[in-house]
Amino acid sequence: MSIIIMILLLSVLILVHEAGHFLAAKMFKMRVSKFGFGLPIGPTLWKKQIGDLEVLVHAFLLGGYVAFPDDDKDLDLPADSPDRFMNRPIYQRLVVVSAGVFANIVCAFVFVVLTAFLWGQMPSGNYNIFVKDIVAPKAESIWQSGMQKGDRIVEVNGSKVKNPNAIVTFVQLSKQFDGKVDVSSVNDNYERLKSINPAFTKDELIPKDVIVKIPNFVPEKSVALNDNVLKGFEKYKDPRADLNDIQKSLRDKIQGKSYIMSDGQFTLNDLAYAMTDNNCPVNIVVERNGKMVDLKPIYPNSKGLMGIQMEIREIVIPTKGFKAVMVTSGKYLWEQTTMLLYGLYQIFAGKIPVSDLHGIIAITKVGGDVINTSGIFSGLLLTAIISLDLAIVNFLPIPALDGGHVLFLIIEKIRGKRLSDETVDKIGTFCFLLLIGLMILVCFNDIYALITQKL
Repeated sequence: MSIIIMILLLSVLILVHEAGHFLAAKMFKMRVSKFGFGLPIGPTLWKKQIGDLEVLVHAFLLGGYVAFPDDDKDLDLPADSPDRFMNRPIYQRLVVVSAGVFANIVCAFVFVVLTAFLWGQMPSGNYNIFVKDIVAPKAESIWQSGMQKGDRIVEVNGSKVKNPNAIVTFVQLSKQFDGKVDVSSVNDNYERLKSINPAFTKDELIPKDVIVKIPNFVPEKSVALNDNVLKGFEKYKDPRADLNDIQKSLRDKIQGKSYIMSDGQFTLNDLAYAMTDNNCPVNIVVERNGKMVDLKPIYPNSKGLMGIQMEIREIVIPTKGFKAVMVTSGKYLWEQTTMLLYGLYQIFAGKIPVSDLHGIIAITKVGGDVINTSGIFSGLLLTAIISLDLAIVNFLPIPALDGGHVLFLIIEKIRGKRLSDETVDKIGTFCFLLLIGLMILVCFNDIYALITQKL
């Protein structure tokens, strides 16, 4: 049922978008020949003629369109007919092609305001994270850290943490023997090795059966994450180097030892890499009885666990009264718009891999899960975000999108005349095929993510 509800909500967004174009056209008393729900690919499920307007529902439901008489090449209309969309003033055409985007923005605002009013609260995106229980074996470092049940986790490695995913990320990146090392730490360990084993150069294979001294192990450097990674806006790119197979094998052999007998297969540099991959500290600050407490370092195990159960309490913003509803809704929409624009920038900057792009199938699955676990109001907020995203993407200056039509109108205004129909058709068809290709790609990503249970 939650998935069905999400599909209905997404359908509303498509209808709202196309209704924006349709109503704007009618405001200028333009003639509209077709209103299509879905794309004209494959069979038409239903159609009805209402006056001059033909309403259609297509089997390929991922989209919609409003068609004008100009789009029908077989329609017998004089070239100067006012019923032709292209004969209307530029400002009217600009309003019509932009109206879908405007409608989606209004729809997002309505959904958010409705949620704030009916729910009486809004999510802040922040959480209080408490230590519910310590479940690690007694030998683990967390028992020596000073952590107690009921502590509220405030900082990890010097960064304020306001969501549980940030804590999980820190701990996962700090797991023991993960095969990744900080190169500057490797260099430091090499210098320490060289000082007590001066006979060997950095990349010289140490002869078999020679004893190599090992200095005291030094914990790895703590992992640092920027705010965008902590908020989930940006994918973390690990700057550390990977150990090779020889270095990993060597790492496992030297644990707890002050020397090793060479097998003739490694260098001092290999040993420096092996030494560096050990325990990575997680430095936590907690709030206890109103006071901030610095805990002793905690060292996650090889599975990336430090051994606690978390109690997560979402921080909500009360929205009682008209002013609170409007102010909180406006702030929420602004924050989400900023997030979406930043995500779009990352896509075009190549910071998000193609394999991470998802579409309508993933949205439906995730939206259904959100409604099922968090309720209809969370689903409405997610739908509002999707509506904003639809508005932003549609307004990109790409032919075959609304923003592309705006671009053509701006060019027409500057040139004083339209681009030829042939040029516009060729550009539009090319970009449309690219969009279809992108849609197929993201659908593949969605299906693969579902099969591999990544969603």
